[in-house]
Amino acid sequence: MLWGVGAFTHGVLHVLRKHGAEVCTYLTRDYAHYSPSLEGETFHNEIYPNPCPLIRDRQIDVVIPMSIDWTLADWADEFLAMQVPIFSPTDQGMLIERDRYFGYELCQKYDVPFPVSHSAGNRIEAEEILDRQPLPYVIKNTFCSPTSPIHTIVCESVEDTRSWLGRLDYAEGVFLQEYVGRREAGHIAVVSDGEIHSLVTNQEYKRAFNSNMGIVAGAPLGGIVEKDPDDKYGLAAQLLRPLLPWFREVAFHGPVQVTAAEHKGKWHVLEYNVRIGITSGPLILKMLENPLDVLWNVVRNKPVEIRFRDDINFGCSLTLAGYGYPYIQVECPKLPIVVEGELSCDAWWNEVALDAKGKLHMTGHRIVDISASDKTLENAIKTAYDNIRKIHCIGSYYRTDIGESLWPPGSD
Repeated sequence: MLWGVGAFTHGVLHVLRKHGAEVCTYLTRDYAHYSPSLEGETFHNEIYPNPCPLIRDRQIDVVIPMSIDWTLADWADEFLAMQVPIFSPTDQGMLIERDRYFGYELCQKYDVPFPVSHSAGNRIEAEEILDRQPLPYVIKNTFCSPTSPIHTIVCESVEDTRSWLGRLDYAEGVFLQEYVGRREAGHIAVVSDGEIHSLVTNQEYKRAFNSNMGIVAGAPLGGIVEKDPDDKYGLAAQLLRPLLPWFREVAFHGPVQVTAAEHKGKWHVLEYNVRIGITSGPLILKMLENPLDVLWNVVRNKPVEIRFRDDINFGCSLTLAGYGYPYIQVECPKLPIVVEGELSCDAWWNEVALDAKGKLHMTGHRIVDISASDKTLENAIKTAYDNIRKIHCIGSYYRTDIGESLWPPGSD
């Protein structure tokens, strides 16, 4: 059983089902329900406010959450008491993503480079920090959640930062992290039986428009993944492996992603996540010969043997964004979607639905994720663009420059 909605859930469901799993979805939000229904049975959280009875009745073997917001549900303790294997850390292990200041202190303890960071409870405290240490800061909510009152705001100057501090909702405080430039990259691994197993190095294109312009969108507009079990760029060696004593201490088992920026010749942690990535998850599972075996052993904290396919080294993901995105307050009709011809790679549908005539139309601001994989990055990118050009919806757009910047890791 997956907990989620939309394209990321669709992609993971599809790959696991192709490998022989029986799959279903607990729909955790009130949109993007169509695509999970293409792969198996779905259960709406308004009809089933607590998934625990469903899990018992259907004898679910493994739960895969698409985000960490389940930990805030009033049924979370009941679920944990059931001891159903879940593809996620729990308890202390969850704090590495959930509590940004905890992640910062963990890096301090294990001498992992992390930008100058502060936590403030209100505007006065935040402005005092800026006066005391005048730096450009990336502004984040202290606690990571899809429902956080503050979503990431990247400020590239002290003046930018000061301008924003007067406009924030400080209900959960604010986390200020020194802005250290745009040379970002990520690395995704799984931890099981006290060992770290590298999977891919990735890049998420988070800015809304070409040339990495515009605001940081709510979810990336594209991504690249490279098969990287040997950690060729050193991200795992520098930013994950020093935390191995902590992973073992808290019996951490599940996925972990580090996003980092190269600053003054070193990789610096920007954040950790305990998921396999919005743009990366389905591509990673597709790269594996044995995704079900990997999942089954990780959720039970057992030794893992990871086998990669020889015919896939790279993946490229592109998002077709709908009318008005990323300014999701802009509204429009439920516009029709037209697909010209057959697609030759994966399409994970997002905020879409069928109309009374069985035709697709958009219901929100992110329409579809196109996902292509190949032996070479050039072919993966070409296939993705060849396919996204076949999908049309008025006012929609996609970035046309994925791979032209920020890759390889450490590039502008």
